[in-house]
Amino acid sequence: MPRSNIIIIGSGISALTAAYQLSADKNVIIITKSKVTNSNSILAQGGVATSIGKDDSWQSHFKDTVSAGCYHNDETAVDILVKKGPDYLIDLINNGMEFDKDEDENLLLGKEGAHSTRRILHAGGDATGKALVMYMVGKVKERVQIIEDRTAIDFMIENNRCIGVKALASDHTIEEYIADYTILATGGCGGLYSSTSNDKTICGDGLAMAYRAGAKLYDLEFIQFHPTLLHKEGKTCGLVSEAVRGEGAILVDQDCKPIMSGIHPLLDLAPRDVVARAIFNENSRGNKVYLDISMIDDFTVRFPTITNLCIENEIPLERALLPVVPGAHFSMGGVKTDVKGLTSIPSLYAVGEVACTGVHGANRLASNSLLEGIVFGNIVARDILKDYSPNSSFHNSVSNSVHIRYDTLKLPSKAQIQEMMMDNVGIVRNHARLQYAIEWFETYKQEFEGIAPIHLSLEQLELVNMITVGWLIARSAIMRTESRGGHFREDYPAEDNHSWYKKEIIQGKTFETIVYS
Repeated sequence: MPRSNIIIIGSGISALTAAYQLSADKNVIIITKSKVTNSNSILAQGGVATSIGKDDSWQSHFKDTVSAGCYHNDETAVDILVKKGPDYLIDLINNGMEFDKDEDENLLLGKEGAHSTRRILHAGGDATGKALVMYMVGKVKERVQIIEDRTAIDFMIENNRCIGVKALASDHTIEEYIADYTILATGGCGGLYSSTSNDKTICGDGLAMAYRAGAKLYDLEFIQFHPTLLHKEGKTCGLVSEAVRGEGAILVDQDCKPIMSGIHPLLDLAPRDVVARAIFNENSRGNKVYLDISMIDDFTVRFPTITNLCIENEIPLERALLPVVPGAHFSMGGVKTDVKGLTSIPSLYAVGEVACTGVHGANRLASNSLLEGIVFGNIVARDILKDYSPNSSFHNSVSNSVHIRYDTLKLPSKAQIQEMMMDNVGIVRNHARLQYAIEWFETYKQEFEGIAPIHLSLEQLELVNMITVGWLIARSAIMRTESRGGHFREDYPAEDNHSWYKKEIIQGKTFETIVYS
């Protein structure tokens, strides 16, 4: 069976960052559900937020992060993110990562929603994630074994310690990967929703695995919906970066009337939850929403990725009105870790979107996700190397065992799960719809309770994971009887002008975190 010092599940920026740092001294294997280029990281258009500008400071970045996070953030984690971020970005630049510059070779800094200044680094205009991922793949490919088309099934736990992972190959054989340390970096769960910016492979697998292993999960109710997904004929066809609004684009209805007037002082650059709900409300009234880009000079040069999306989907750029809808984008909750990435299970780390350090609070600040992957990917690697302890297990299971399929399960389709989540556990929630979703999921949960995931086909495993995580999110959402950030309850609306934020600071009020373990 494959054995290594460290096994990493996933291939986004956090996985690649950790792999690069660890592989200088240790044997590292990356397994990924599809190809190494299938991740949310590679789709990230916006950029990397960091206080690298002359007129910026970590204090300002800290303030913007906790404000967007509705003061639900873990301040220690935020402190680490904003203080270490500039150093790690400078290291990347010094080692050959190229970000966009002006004619005088100064870094071009963009602005996005809820940022108080320009601090967003871009590469290739709106292809920052792709540039970063391909740069890191180039760094690791000669010293890390990357195994594609392997779907992680479950963690292997022995004496309360994680000793590796079982995975299902495309030929329906089960493989066991034994390691001293395991890093979970599978991304979020956007694929649970019918409208999403996420890669097609991202549907909460890592969260379901962690739940089955008994790891603690926090804040699952906080799901960020990106306000602007390109939309045509009832289907989403790609993300329109917030950087477009940062350069002056505004949201309008079919009559070209701005929709953000009077809703938030920052107008179109308000926090994402605010903008997403504004568009949702317009759509609920039967209005269509467009992103007016007429004021942006050289749009096709500045935003080549979005330009190509429009061309591919026959959306005419000459109208300068891009049809948009909100879609599931990012999960602020996840597998609970400390600030070094360690979960509640010894030797199991989690990093990136699947993890919950508390750094994002109730709503992630734009372009903090790639930064999180870079910062905490480095931190996880350093923590593992600092007190490295080999796994003493003498596990005897045979690799490439025959996969026994269980064919009689009655499960909903992927589209049915996505519709259930979008309609009932989506942008605007209430008790009745959440309860309906919980009961619907529990009907199907009864089908697979007691059946080991190793007896499922790839298709069944994905559906079981989606049902499990959908149920967990709905359960978390019904328990949080307030509106905050990415969790909006119309039966518990936020106080006017978000005055409860200030009240919390004055009174030192804290809300009990919902934990599954």
